[in-house]
Order: sequence, then C-alpha cells, then structure tokens
Amino acid sequence: MTKSCPSAIPDGNAQRSLPRSSAFLILVSSFLLSTLHSSAQDPSLRFGGAIPQEVETVYERGLAWLASKQSDAGNWQGGNDGAGIDGICLMAFLASGEDPNFGRYAPNIRRALRAIIRSQDADSGYLPSSMYHHGFAMLSLSEAYGAVDESLLWEGGKPLRTIGQALDLAIRCAGTAQKANRWGGWRYMPSSTDADTSVTGAVLMGLLAARNAGMEVSDEVINTALEYMKRSTGKDGSVVYSGGFGGFGESMNRSAIATLVAAVSKNKDSEEFKATLKHITERLEHSEGSYKEYFRYYMAQALFQGDYASWQKWNAATARVLAESQAPDGSFGNGAYETGMSLLALALNYRFLPIYER
Repeated sequence: MTKSCPSAIPDGNAQRSLPRSSAFLILVSSFLLSTLHSSAQDPSLRFGGAIPQEVETVYERGLAWLASKQSDAGNWQGGNDGAGIDGICLMAFLASGEDPNFGRYAPNIRRALRAIIRSQDADSGYLPSSMYHHGFAMLSLSEAYGAVDESLLWEGGKPLRTIGQALDLAIRCAGTAQKANRWGGWRYMPSSTDADTSVTGAVLMGLLAARNAGMEVSDEVINTALEYMKRSTGKDGSVVYSGGFGGFGESMNRSAIATLVAAVSKNKDSEEFKATLKHITERLEHSEGSYKEYFRYYMAQALFQGDYASWQKWNAATARVLAESQAPDGSFGNGAYETGMSLLALALNYRFLPIYER
C-alpha cells in the first residue's frame, strides 16, 4: 500500500578529475558517437564551450553544500523531503561531469541512489511522497542508469534491487496510475483521478528519460500523456493548470514544461510546441516570485531544446542572478530543493546528463 503525503514539490575553468570508470567512459563515448550521425551544427550546442568561471564557482560551492547536508542514509531532510528531492540533488551531482564511480562525489551519488531505491514501495513501485517526487526520482534513476557501476552501488552490502529494476517498477507505477486517471495524466497521488500539467510534466519527463536510457516504456502511456498536454495548450502558448479545459492564463512554468516535453518527445513540428516556445522566448525577462527555482529549472531546458540563441542570452543573465543570490555557505534558500534546482538551472553549461542531449 502506498502512503499519502500532503507535501509536494511546488507548482577560466577549474580542472576536473579525470573519469576512470568504464561505465562512465561508455556513457560519454556513446554520447559522442551518437553525435557523429547528426547534421552539421554549432559544436558548442552539443558539447558546450568553456564553462564560465561564474557558473563554475556557483556550481562547485552548491555541490559542496549539498554534500555537507546529505544524511548518512543518503537523503536530504527538510520541509519537502522525499525521493524527488533526493533525485534532484543526485542529478545535480551527475550533471557536473564528475566521474560518478570514482570522482569526488561518487560516495554521495551512491548514497543518494540507495536512499531512493530503499524508499520505493516494493509492490507498487511508488517513489514517495507524491507523484511529483515519483517523476523526479524516476528521472534521476534514468540518468544514473548505465552510468553508475552497480557492483559499487551497495558497497559490499546486500543489494535491495538494481537501478534498472527500481526504474522498471517506477515505470509500471506511472502506467498503472495513468490508467485510473480519466484525463490521461497524473496528479499528486497514484490514486488521483484528476490531473494537472505540472505533475504530468514531471512524470512524463521521467518516462521519456527512462525510454531514452533504453528501458521499455509503453508508447501508449507516453502518447496519452502527450495528448493531455496537447489538449491543455492554448493557441497563444498558454497552458491550463488542471483538467482538460479552461483555466488558461499566464504561467511561464507551465508553458516551459509543455515546451520541454514536446521537444524531448520529438514533437517540435507540432503547433503546440511552436506556440509555447514563442510564448516563452518572447518573455525572456520574466521572473517568478513564487517557485522561482522550479521556473528556472524548466525554463533552462525548454529554451535549450527550443531556441539555443535565446538560451544563451537567458543563461548568462540567470548565472549572474544566481551568483549574486547564492548564500556564503553555497546554498540557495538554505534548502536542498532550492539548491539542487538552482544548480540544475545551470547544468546545461556542462551537457553531461543524457536528457540534455538536443
């Protein structure tokens, strides 16, 4: 039985340690080889250029803070703790390019993975404490799958399950929850019968990342969720929050989410993608008072996937804002969620996570 929880995630370069693990080398090599078959384009788009010192400094200080706040059990505790927060922090480490098996933060990565896997309901596959958390945790497992050496993960202890097994359970949980949902999306709990575009976007990104990692994901599940997002998108690029009609209004968060899922699912030719991309690129100066970390996280990825020139402009401005707002101890908002999401808003400068491939 799954347990409900009311809290949810809201609506010059420093030289790096050389990777030494075969899993990491295979991951990077596969990514490089895949680009040889792509059409000619600006190399910096795929591989990135020199990391701005401002970004490097913010990221290093943020990772150090996250490492210092991780519990021995591998999770991060606070007002919104759960598998999704652990997944967000895990992705911040993975995205930095440090070797996930032998690098400085390899122990933190392994502890976070063990915490996520241990938190999973063995029967339902649910990753608590909401479907927001489930989506972000599933995304992080997908990004770790194939990169983290399973023989090192449990550090001599008895393995509970492999990353692939945990991911397969999570995929099945998402599919089961969707079948019970009349809208074809997801809301806060696996048993929810209503849906919203924010939670649906989080779960859908987890499923798309899992498919990208080579896991078996039902096309029907993905296409049904994409259809829900399509129905929820207006001609002007605004995106409804809940249900399948009405409730349109200004929300850069929702428009960015819709842009991202359309791009990653290879639907850039759709009218909905064009509308939401236009909506966000015309508002690059927009800032969020509430859920600003959430906004930056999705805006960074949506712009990168949709309009590289706009991302470059937005990224430079965001890096300045984050450099100015980072606390002396390296945190943002003195929380793991806020810090992890802020770092992930800059992670596209590194281009290491497979989901960032354009």
